[in-house]
Amino acid sequence: MSEDPGAPALIELDQARVLRGGRPALDRVSLCLPQGRHTAILGPNGCGKSTFIQLITRQLYPMAHLDGRPAVKILGQWRWNVATLRSRLGIVTGAMHDDLLGLPGLGVLDVVLGAFEARLAPPDGDPPPAAWLEQARAALERVDADHLADREYATLSTGEARRVLLARALANAPMALLLDEPAAGLDVVARARLLRILRRLAREGVTLVLVTHHAEELIPEIGHVVLLQGGRVLADGPRHEVLVPELLSRAYGAPLRFEDGASPRFVPEEAVDA
Repeated sequence: MSEDPGAPALIELDQARVLRGGRPALDRVSLCLPQGRHTAILGPNGCGKSTFIQLITRQLYPMAHLDGRPAVKILGQWRWNVATLRSRLGIVTGAMHDDLLGLPGLGVLDVVLGAFEARLAPPDGDPPPAAWLEQARAALERVDADHLADREYATLSTGEARRVLLARALANAPMALLLDEPAAGLDVVARARLLRILRRLAREGVTLVLVTHHAEELIPEIGHVVLLQGGRVLADGPRHEVLVPELLSRAYGAPLRFEDGASPRFVPEEAVDA
């Protein structure tokens, strides 16, 4: 999928400022992420990545502008019903996994079906519509997890659970995915499998917005990087222009370089004494 210059931006922040504990977690951040552009929001712990996610998912709200203009717009709109939002932008976060583990006996298929009403699981009562069941099973198949449909979510391995959450995010056929460190905590095999799925989704036209500090999650399809530092944008541009030693070292506070290729990684370097 290529960028459509005539389409509204997928996510747009206009001088967005969020206070946490009386201090700015995001400090006058302006960003424009077009539809069709696979982007990584990158930076060390405490740089504002989690706040960015909570801003988009409406768990946090920015400070109001004095002139009334919106600080956050998604697909050109600033007012969203959560259920409608998640039908356009699929979201995968570790917080959702933790919430689901608190529901003992919850089945995998019910986890995916919960997406249609923006619930952790569908309500008890009438069976779900046949169309929902069909879409849920198709989403599980899309992420190589259809064989897990009859399992309990709490019995899954970390890699299996991550694929089920991805299926849930895809159930409504969204145009984009917002991914919070999707491969964190996975072993090398499970991580490779998940990243292959993400690469396939990117090639199928699903826009990826990846929020991470893990270099190995920077699949080749992600060509644009936003580098955060201290709640502000340090750099915003093509991958090869942002992932350079000077900018990475400033962001992470230590000499650092990025090695691209089949297994991307960050490599710390010893500082050279003057």
